[in-house]
Amino acid sequence: MFTKILIANRGEIACRVAATAARLGIRTVAVYSDADARARHVQLCDQAVHIGASAPKDSYLRWQAIIDAALATGAHAIHPGYGFLSENDAFAQACADAGLAFIGPSPSAIRAMGLKAESKQLMERAGVPLVPGYHGADQDPALLQREADRIGYPVLIKASAGGGGKGMRIVEDTGTFAAALASCQREAVSSFGNGAVLIEKYVQRPRHIEIQVFGDTQGNYVYLFERDCSVQRRHQKVLEEAPAPGMTEALRAQMGAAAVAAARAVNYVGAGTVEFIVEQASYDRPEAMTFYFMEMNTRLQVEHPVTEAITGLDLVEWQLRVASGEPLPLRQEELQITGHAIEARICAETPDKQFLPATGTLGVYALPAHRSFARADYGVRVDSGVREGDTISPYYDSMVAKLIVHGRTRAEALARMDAALAQTHIVGLNTNVQFLRHVVASDAFAQARLDTALIAREAASLFEQEKVGLAWAGAALVADTLHHESATAAAPGGWKDPWAARDAWQSHAAPVRTFALEFAGATHTATLRLARDGTAQLECGGVHAKLNYTVQADGSMDMEWGIERQRLRVYRQGETAHVFMAHGATQIVAVDALAHAAVAQTDTGRLTAPMPGKLLSFAVKAGDTVRRGQPLAVMDAMKMEHTISAPADGTVQELLYAPGDQVAEGAELLRLAVAVAA
Repeated sequence: MFTKILIANRGEIACRVAATAARLGIRTVAVYSDADARARHVQLCDQAVHIGASAPKDSYLRWQAIIDAALATGAHAIHPGYGFLSENDAFAQACADAGLAFIGPSPSAIRAMGLKAESKQLMERAGVPLVPGYHGADQDPALLQREADRIGYPVLIKASAGGGGKGMRIVEDTGTFAAALASCQREAVSSFGNGAVLIEKYVQRPRHIEIQVFGDTQGNYVYLFERDCSVQRRHQKVLEEAPAPGMTEALRAQMGAAAVAAARAVNYVGAGTVEFIVEQASYDRPEAMTFYFMEMNTRLQVEHPVTEAITGLDLVEWQLRVASGEPLPLRQEELQITGHAIEARICAETPDKQFLPATGTLGVYALPAHRSFARADYGVRVDSGVREGDTISPYYDSMVAKLIVHGRTRAEALARMDAALAQTHIVGLNTNVQFLRHVVASDAFAQARLDTALIAREAASLFEQEKVGLAWAGAALVADTLHHESATAAAPGGWKDPWAARDAWQSHAAPVRTFALEFAGATHTATLRLARDGTAQLECGGVHAKLNYTVQADGSMDMEWGIERQRLRVYRQGETAHVFMAHGATQIVAVDALAHAAVAQTDTGRLTAPMPGKLLSFAVKAGDTVRRGQPLAVMDAMKMEHTISAPADGTVQELLYAPGDQVAEGAELLRLAVAVAA
């Protein structure tokens, strides 16, 4: 076994690898960029080496700097995590050339599976089922169009060197193929440096089911069962679970055997995932499912914790043992499934704005009671690379944490996941936590009516973000205001300054206070009447009832209003109160009338960057007349392309940046003279 390894990654996976290494007595070396100088993974490792500027190309993709760091610190091996250099055969070869063990497969295996077209041909020879499609080397656009027409629409265009949902487009008809191809190739070149694509029949009602495989240097192979990763947005996974709902023992054995055959075909060593697209005749007939090889990921997957949960194994430990030359710890017949596990990816993003990635500081980062990187026997686990006060920057992906739950049954795991998400309080940037709760609670997910279109199919219910109504949000804000006013009015010794009180006391009639509130884009009023016996009556959102509250030691509030009682938590950021309750969360604003006495006119002619990133292209030039919704520019931010569209009809006056420029969040990209309605 190695005595020291370098972890060539960042964030939660670097922390994850460091935890297993520490348990095994292996010393660790972290690498970090300018943006990550104070990151959690740097703190957890025994040593740390600075390798460059914040952008990945200037740090985490500089493999010579990483190899130099490993040699300088006396590391014997490099663990690449996932992403960055984890599936780069040249990096794996460079490690070997430098006398360092690469904790992953051989360069030849990475090469064989790295190019989707070539890997499809290899799998066809190995007898693994394939989706009908075109995997040829000829990339002439006219030929690709003819092949798509031959296969029949809808088709899926995929970057041959791609992964992680990048460089993929679904095309519904022949008329939109050319534009989709160009966009896909552009993203493929940007992300992978290779614009080659393949075309496949887009399977209707598809499920994404993958098999975890492991191989060792002695030629042994096992599969550690399956994971269902069907719930996706933008071709990227949102929820993953193991085992796959509805999986029969016969189908599991068939898919496992196919996955092992795929691994054998390239003499695979280490952890790998063989991904299959599964066509289902209907949601309730698992015996009628047909599976096709999609791709093999030659690395550890983001969703590996659900496999660890149902098997009781540490897959990172297996990686380390296999890479050091040890045989696989268990044989196929010794592996078994226990219970059910679900993983939710908590991301900094705005779901109801097409999952636009968000940046910002974690002003509040409160998590449910959990164990980190536990091997087995846990109910809730959190894998995270950040702490409260850390910043989610635009340089890397938007994932904040992974929340993993394990239960005896799927129903128990679902209930545990919802409870854990309800106890996850993040303030300072937008996240998908409430959206995840909606998905978990949806009938489609609860009843395992799964396919990759679930989010689009159930959009009407999943994107209702205001699950906490005005009445309770307003009541929570008023109670929190009263509590803090009472606390700040108290002086040393318990004496309270009567002139500092804001209880609306008056010498005649009942004291009344009004609160101006903004909620869900509208302005409202809450009225609080204080009786002389100390009781309070609150009217808000159409509800008029007696208000009582008690603040607990942990800052939560037990509130009774009318016939309902709720435990909730309120966090203030300026005028905005973030309210978290058992059945949802929301934001409400206490309007300061003096602060808003003068409101600037909205400049509808400005178009700004929604977040920091690089401007890729403009689709217009100065003087062009545009229509509402027409694409104007394309930006790249947090590894994704974002299209900026015209908010109204008008004329482009000026382009303020050039393609390739880095732009800050809120930067004005162009000026648009909005057409005046006749």
